[in-house]
Amino acid sequence: MLIAFSVAPSGTGDSVAEAVADAVAVVRESGLPNSTDSMFTTIEGEWDECMDVVKRATEAVGRHGHRVSLVLKADIRPGHTGEITGKVERLEAALARKRDQ
Repeated sequence: MLIAFSVAPSGTGDSVAEAVADAVAVVRESGLPNSTDSMFTTIEGEWDECMDVVKRATEAVGRHGHRVSLVLKADIRPGHTGEITGKVERLEAALARKRDQ
């Protein structure tokens, strides 16, 4: 499965960079395939291991304030792995075909 999530503290001022850095550190230390962009962090793995990482990342952010916002989107596709890069590779190939037409 793929899980894209965004987690941030509320009521901590203008910047959430330190809190988000703590969450991303949890993700990277998990060993799961992951990718972080300006809006979301995406992880790939089995249900229980992904949800454990999301929970621990949320707890890490929670240490920065008294309230946490979590946005989560999941692509649950049993039997498929490597989709964290595979989906992007298929998209890029489709775009290249369109350019070549």
